[in-house]
Amino acid sequence: MAMSDYPPTTIERLVEETSTVYSLPLFYERLNETINHPRSSIDDISKIITEDQGLTARLLRLANSPMFGCYAKVESITKAVTIIGTQQLRDLALAASVMGVFKGIPEDLLNMTSFWRHCIACGIIARSLAVYRRESNVERLFVAGMLHDVGQVVLATARPELSRELLEAQRDTGMLYLHLERERLGFDHADLGGALLRKWKIPASIGEPVAFHHNPGSAEQFRLETALIHLADIICQSMELGHGAEAGVPPLDEPAWDRLGLSPQMLGTVLKQSESQINETFSILSGGADG
Repeated sequence: MAMSDYPPTTIERLVEETSTVYSLPLFYERLNETINHPRSSIDDISKIITEDQGLTARLLRLANSPMFGCYAKVESITKAVTIIGTQQLRDLALAASVMGVFKGIPEDLLNMTSFWRHCIACGIIARSLAVYRRESNVERLFVAGMLHDVGQVVLATARPELSRELLEAQRDTGMLYLHLERERLGFDHADLGGALLRKWKIPASIGEPVAFHHNPGSAEQFRLETALIHLADIICQSMELGHGAEAGVPPLDEPAWDRLGLSPQMLGTVLKQSESQINETFSILSGGADG
């Protein structure tokens, strides 16, 4: 079947098909509305989260994990909200539930265990770099990192034959998957992921870094966040911390590196700190409620 025989593969079409099959957990929308409501209390927010026991268990384990380094044990969602903050907890709830959204993808297209390990590693490293830079509100970086390659899942779900063709072309030519997507589709998984997150009404502070993580110079509002996800992704690819469809290491955008003002020496420190967090966070998020 030649490329031209497929149903039209536009970003709009793929997003439309995907969002009818896979929807964000309903609680996310309710959570967002509650957080944005001027009269909401911490109890109102906690109530929505605790309706989902599995999610509650994962969030509490995250709050007590090395990622947060809290000195007191966080035993309730109410306490987690006060320590982590409402917007940040909303973002973490998204991260903790998104792994359960995409199911049934053929193993030879995407090994989902390896895919999510790569995404979590990217999120943790981006978050660690932001902590090092003393940025505020670092949870959104973890979530943007977790979602940065979601466009690969969209393509594998909506057009498995096309995904398979791209993977074969990558093996045959040694080209970057990213460049093959652009050449054959006219867009790449970053564009596609960004479009899905817009459709899902995910905040732009998460959506924009996803959409431009291979092209950080094009980000308009969240350039710093985009540069952090861009760098974290390249680090994960070069260190082989899990992998998605991409086999090679995407090129580093020099202006993005300059914008971050980081030294190569501190990357080693950040990676060392991130390693245990990556393993722990992966086991929490992939282990379900009692894993």
